[in-house]
Amino acid sequence: MHPHMYTQFLVLGLIFAFADAYGIGANDVSNSFATSVSSGALTLAQACCIAIVTEFCGAFFLGAKTADTVRSKIISVSLFDNNPALLMLGMFTALVGSSIFVIFATSRGWPVSTTHSITGAVAGMGIAAFGGNAVVWGWKGLAKIIVSWFLSPVVAGIVASVLFLLTRFLVLESKDSFKRGLYAVPVFFFLTIWINIAFILNNGLPGVKNKMPFAKTLWIGAVAGAGVALFSYVFYSNWLRRRILEKEDLKWYHVFVTPFLPKQPLVPEEPAETTSDKVSGEVNLPLNNSDLGNQQANQSMFGKAKGFLLKGVNKDVRNLNNPKLADIHARAKKFDSDTENLFQFVQVLSACAASFAHGSNDVANAVGPLTTIYQVWQSGVVPGAKASVTPWILAYCAVALDIGLITYGYHIMRSLGNNITWTTPSRGFCAELGTSLTVVTASKIGLPVSTTHCITGAMVGVGLCNGDVRAVNWKMFAICFFSWVITLPFAGLVSGLLFAFVAYAPKSL
Repeated sequence: MHPHMYTQFLVLGLIFAFADAYGIGANDVSNSFATSVSSGALTLAQACCIAIVTEFCGAFFLGAKTADTVRSKIISVSLFDNNPALLMLGMFTALVGSSIFVIFATSRGWPVSTTHSITGAVAGMGIAAFGGNAVVWGWKGLAKIIVSWFLSPVVAGIVASVLFLLTRFLVLESKDSFKRGLYAVPVFFFLTIWINIAFILNNGLPGVKNKMPFAKTLWIGAVAGAGVALFSYVFYSNWLRRRILEKEDLKWYHVFVTPFLPKQPLVPEEPAETTSDKVSGEVNLPLNNSDLGNQQANQSMFGKAKGFLLKGVNKDVRNLNNPKLADIHARAKKFDSDTENLFQFVQVLSACAASFAHGSNDVANAVGPLTTIYQVWQSGVVPGAKASVTPWILAYCAVALDIGLITYGYHIMRSLGNNITWTTPSRGFCAELGTSLTVVTASKIGLPVSTTHCITGAMVGVGLCNGDVRAVNWKMFAICFFSWVITLPFAGLVSGLLFAFVAYAPKSL
C-alpha cells in the first residue's frame, strides 16, 4: 500500500471517531459529575463548564498511555502486515459499531461502558477478518480487560464504602459533627491532591521522556497534598466556620484573608417580594408597531438559539421529587445539613479529579482506532505497537468529549445520582474519591477500566452503608448490569458484520 491511499477511510474514521468521542462524553463524562449534581454541590451548567477544562486536559496531556492498549493489545495487528488497508477498514468499522451503540444507549439513559463498546467492536472486527485466533485472549490482551470489568465496581465500592464509613462514624455521627468536619476537610484535601498529583507525575509529563520513580511521585504528591491541607486548615476551614456556622457575609475571595479579617455583618435575609415590588421599576416609553415587531422577532430568534445551544444544561436531573424514589430516599440516614455543606467544595474537587482521570483513560476508546487509521494512511504500513499518538488527534477527540457532555449528558446524569441511592455531598465525595482511586490505579498499570462500572459500584457501596439494602435502587442497578452485558456483543456484532459486508463484497471482473 502506498502512503495516502484510501483517504475515504481516514475521512470516515474522523467522522465516526468524533461520534464515538461524543458518545463517550455524553455517557462516561456524565459519570464523573453525576453525584456532584445530584447532591446539589454543583448545578448541571456548572458541572459542564468545569468538565470542559478537566476532561480536555486529562485527555490531551495523559490520554496517549491507554490508547496503546486499545489500539494494539486487543487483536494481533501483525496479521494485517500484508494488507494495511484492511486494518484501516477494520478500525473504521470498530468506530462505527462502538459509536452507534454508545449513542443509542445514551438516548435510552443506559450508563454503559464505552471501554466495553470499543473492545467488543475491535474484537468483532478481528474475528470477522481472521477468525477467533486474531483476538489476544490471554492476560496480555482481552482477559486482563474483562477481569477489570468485574473487579473495578467491586474495588470502587469497597474503597468508597470504607471512606464513607470512616466519615460517618468519625464525623457525621459525632456529638459535634460540624467541628469534626472542619478537621476532616483538610484530610480529604490531602488525599485528593496526593492521589492525583502522584497519578499525573507517574504517567509522565508532556515532553518529558524519562518518568520519575513511583516512590518519588508519591513523595511529591504527599508534599503537595500536605501544603494544600495546611492552607485548608488555616484559611478554608476558618472561612467555612464563619460562613456556615456564624452566618457572616463572607465572599469567596475572603478565604485568603479570613484569619486576619474582622467580624463581618451577618448574611442579610432576603425580604419577601411585595405587590409594590412587582409593579415598581423603570418606566419604558411605548414602542411603535415597527419597533415592537423587530424587538419580538429578535427576542424570538435569540431565545430559540439560546434554547437550542443550552438545551443540554437546562435540565432537572436530580430526581428529588420522583415519587418512585421516595421510599429509597427515605431509608437513607440524614445528617446535619451544616456538616454536609462542609463537603460541597471538597466534592467538587474530587469530581474534577475523577473527570481528569476519566479524560486520561477513556479518550483512548476513540483515539486508539483513529490513530491507527491515520498512521496507516500516512505511512502505508501497519504501525508498531509503541507508535506515538498524534497530539491533534487527542485534541480532536477531547473536544468531542466536551460537546457530548454539554448537549447530551443529561440523560445519564438523570439515570445515576439520586436514582441509585440518596446522594449528599459527603456520600458523593466518598463515591468520587473511591472512583478516582480505582481509575488512577488502573491507569498506573495501563489497564483501561470502565469509569461507569467504578462510579456505579461506588454509589451502590455507599448506599449499602445505610444498613438497609432497600436504600439502593436495585432495579436501576439491574438495568445498568444488563446494559453492561449486551455492550460487548452488540458492538462486536455491528462492527464484524459491517467489516464482512465491505471486505468480502463481490469484486468487479
